[in-house]
Amino acid sequence: MATLILFILSLALLVPLTSTYFPTLRKGSSLSTEKPEDVLSSPNGVFSAGFYPVGENAYCFAIWFNHSSHSHPHTIVWMANRDQPVNGRRSKLSLLKTGNLILTDAGKFTVWASNTLSRSPLQLSLNNTGNLVLHTLEGDSLWESFDFPTDTLLPQQRLTRNTKVVSSKSQSNYSSGFYKLFFNDDNLLSLVYDGIEISSLYWPDPTLVSWDAGRSTYNSSRVAVLDSLGNFTSSDNLTVMSADNRMGLHRRLTVDFDGNIRLYSWEKEEGTWVISWQAIQKPCTIHGTCGPNSICSYVADSGRKCSCLPGYEMKNLTNWSHGCKRKFNLSCNKKDSGFLLLSHVEFYGYGTGEVENYTFSQCKNSCLQLCNCKAFQFKFDEGKGSAKCSPKTLLYNGYRSPDFKGDLYLRVPKSNLLSTNSVQEFHLDCSSEGTVLQVLNRTYVKSRPNGTVKIVLWFACGLGGLEVVCIFLVWCLLIRGQQSWGADKQGYLPAATGFRKFTYAELKKATKGFSEEIGRGAGGTVYRGVLSDSRVVAIKRLNEANQGESEFLAEVSIIGRINHMNLIEMWGYCVEGKHRILVYEYMEHGSLAENLSSNSLDWKKRFEIALGTAKGLAYLHEECLEWVLHCDVKPQNILLDSNYHPKVADFGLSKLQNRSGLKNSSFSRIRGTRGYMAPEWIFNLPITSKVDVYSYGIVVLEMVTGKQTQMGVHPMDGGGETEDRRLVTWVREKMNRNKAATTASWMEEIIDPVMEGTYEMGKMEILVGMALQCVEEDKDARPSMSQVVKMLLSHENDHYN
Repeated sequence: MATLILFILSLALLVPLTSTYFPTLRKGSSLSTEKPEDVLSSPNGVFSAGFYPVGENAYCFAIWFNHSSHSHPHTIVWMANRDQPVNGRRSKLSLLKTGNLILTDAGKFTVWASNTLSRSPLQLSLNNTGNLVLHTLEGDSLWESFDFPTDTLLPQQRLTRNTKVVSSKSQSNYSSGFYKLFFNDDNLLSLVYDGIEISSLYWPDPTLVSWDAGRSTYNSSRVAVLDSLGNFTSSDNLTVMSADNRMGLHRRLTVDFDGNIRLYSWEKEEGTWVISWQAIQKPCTIHGTCGPNSICSYVADSGRKCSCLPGYEMKNLTNWSHGCKRKFNLSCNKKDSGFLLLSHVEFYGYGTGEVENYTFSQCKNSCLQLCNCKAFQFKFDEGKGSAKCSPKTLLYNGYRSPDFKGDLYLRVPKSNLLSTNSVQEFHLDCSSEGTVLQVLNRTYVKSRPNGTVKIVLWFACGLGGLEVVCIFLVWCLLIRGQQSWGADKQGYLPAATGFRKFTYAELKKATKGFSEEIGRGAGGTVYRGVLSDSRVVAIKRLNEANQGESEFLAEVSIIGRINHMNLIEMWGYCVEGKHRILVYEYMEHGSLAENLSSNSLDWKKRFEIALGTAKGLAYLHEECLEWVLHCDVKPQNILLDSNYHPKVADFGLSKLQNRSGLKNSSFSRIRGTRGYMAPEWIFNLPITSKVDVYSYGIVVLEMVTGKQTQMGVHPMDGGGETEDRRLVTWVREKMNRNKAATTASWMEEIIDPVMEGTYEMGKMEILVGMALQCVEEDKDARPSMSQVVKMLLSHENDHYN
C-alpha cells in the first residue's frame, strides 16, 4: 500500500514537469520552440496553442484540438506561419511591450506579426471556442485568430468578404494548398482550384446559373457561419445541416487537401472524426485532381484513380499534380491527324467555346482547323434534341463517368492511331497521396573569433566584394555588346511563354517601317503587318516602356495562354530595349465602331455580336487562367472577323487580378474611355468585374440605337449628365413614356434607323432590357457576364423572322 501511495505521489510530481499550461501570455513574455511543452490552453481544456512540429527541425505556431484521433495525435485548426516554419532553436512567439505579437525565426527574422499597437496592458488568451484573442484587461479585442482562418472554420467563426479558407498541401504538409473557399465577385460562396498553371471554379457547379444551384447573388453582405448544432449557413442562401444535428459535439468545417469541403463531428466513444456532410459527392469533378492530360476515375473501394491519356506519360512519377506529357509530335496539317474515341470522358473548360447544332463532321473539322486543338468533345443534349461541340486547346480537369453522356475524341497522328489506343494506368491512389515533410535543418556556430580573426575575415570579405563588383561590371559590358547582334536571333522563350518571340527588326520589316496604321488608343498604336510566312497580323506598339522586362514577360505569358473563340488571339511579342510590342491575329472587318455607321450590320449580326462579346468577357472574368478585368470595353475594342464574328481585343496588361479576392483590386489611375466608364471609377469605389458589365451595357445600347456616347455625338440634350448617362436616360424615358402604348411604338423610336423595318422586335427588346440591367448605378444590381450569356442564349435559338 505504501509503495502504491509513493508511486501516485511521484506521478503527481512529474505532471507539471512534462506539461506547462499557461492561461494567458502577457506583455514581455514569450513561448519558445525549445520548450514545446509550454502551451496556452483553453479554460475547458478542449484546445491548445503552441509550437507544433511540422517536419524535421521545423515548427509552426498552431491551435489544435487536444483529443487525439487514430490518424493524427492532434487535429490542427489554425496556423500562424503555415508557409514559413521556424527553426527549433531560438524561435519564439513574443508579446512585445509595444503591443505587437510577433513570431521570430532563430531569434533573428520576424516571419509573422499581429501588427497591433497598444500602451495598455495586454494578454493573449485561448477561448473555449478555439479563438486565440489578443485583448486588453477590460476585454477589448485587438486581434483574433478567427479573423484569419487557415483551412478550418470552427463554430461561431465567421467567413466574410475579407477572409478565405485555404486547404493544406497534403495530410502531412500543412502549407497552403491549391483549393480556396471564399465569396466571389457575384456574392457566391465558391470553391476554386488555384493551381500553378490554371485556376478554375468548380463549386457550385459552374454549368448551372446561381438560382439553379440554389444560390442567390443578390445579398452583398457576404457572410457564412457554422453554429454549434452543425448548421452552416451563408448569405447566398446556402444552408447545410449536419447529419448529427445536436448539441454537445465538437465540430469543424475543413477544406481538405483533396479539394472537398467536409463538416466533421468528434465521436468521443470511437475516438475519431466522423464526416457529417460534404459538399461534393463525385470526387473526380473536383478540378486539379490528376493534373493536365490525365483522367480521373472513381472506384468505390479504393477511391480516386489517375491515368494518362493514350500516347501520354507521367511528368513526375511521384506526384500526379504534374499530370502527363505527350510522347508524340502533332502536325498542324489536318491530313496527318486522326482521333481516338474515349467514351464518357469529359474535360471541363479551356476550349474555344461550346457550339450547338454542330454535326459530328463539323465538330471534327473545327478542331482540325486549329493547330492548337488537342481534342474535341461531342455530346448530344437530349433535352434540346441537338448536339454540343467543344474543341479543346488544353486538357485539364478530365474525368471518366458513365453519367456523362458524351465522348472525347483525342487528336493523335494517324501513324500512332494503333499504337496509342490504350489509357495508361498507374493505379495510384490520389486520395492518400502525401507530400514529403518539410525540412528546416540549420546549424549554429556559437564560437566567437578573436580580434585578429575578425580583421582577416573583414579583409577577405572586402576583397571578395571588390571581385564581385568587377565581375558584375564586365558582365554588364558584355551584355550591352551582345544586344547589337542578339536582336537578330529568333527563337522562343519556353520559360515565360509558349508562343513566338519576334525581333524588333522582324516586326519593323513586316510593317514596312510601321507605316500602315490601323488603330490608335491610349495604350499604343496598331499597325498592319505581313510576316515572313505571309500571315497578315496586327502589331501593337505599346506607349509605356517603363515596365521591366521580367514583369512584362510574366504578364504576356498569361495573356498568351488565354484562348477563346471570342477573344483576339496573341501570336507573339517583342521585348528589346525600350520596345514592348504585341502581335495579334488580323481581323478583316476592323472594329465594331467602324461598322456601326454602315449598312453591313443587320439585327441578326448585332445580336450575335452582343452574345459573342458577352461570352468573351465571361471567359475573362470566370474561366481563364487568371481573372482579367478588361477595364476598357468599347466598340473600338470589339473586332470583327471575315464572318462578322466578334473578338474582344486590348485585354490583359496590368489588368490581371489575383484569385485570392478582388476586394484588394487597386489601380494606380482611372482606366477606360469617357462615355463607357462605370460610376465606380468616378467615385473611387472598389473596382470589380462589374465595371466591364457596365461598359458592355453601354456598347449594346449603342448597337441597338446607333447613337454614340463618345465625345457627345448624339442628339439628346445633356443637362449636365455624363455622356453614357444621357444615352441611358434617353432610352429609359422613351420606354417609360410609352408604357401604356405597345412595345413596338417605343422600340421604333430608339432603334437604329439603319435597321428600320428589318429587325425582330422580341430580340431587340431582350437586348435593350438586358443592357439596362447592365448599366445600373449599383454594381450589385448588375448581372455578371455569365448571367448575361445565359439570358441571351435562352433567346438565341428562337425562330428568326
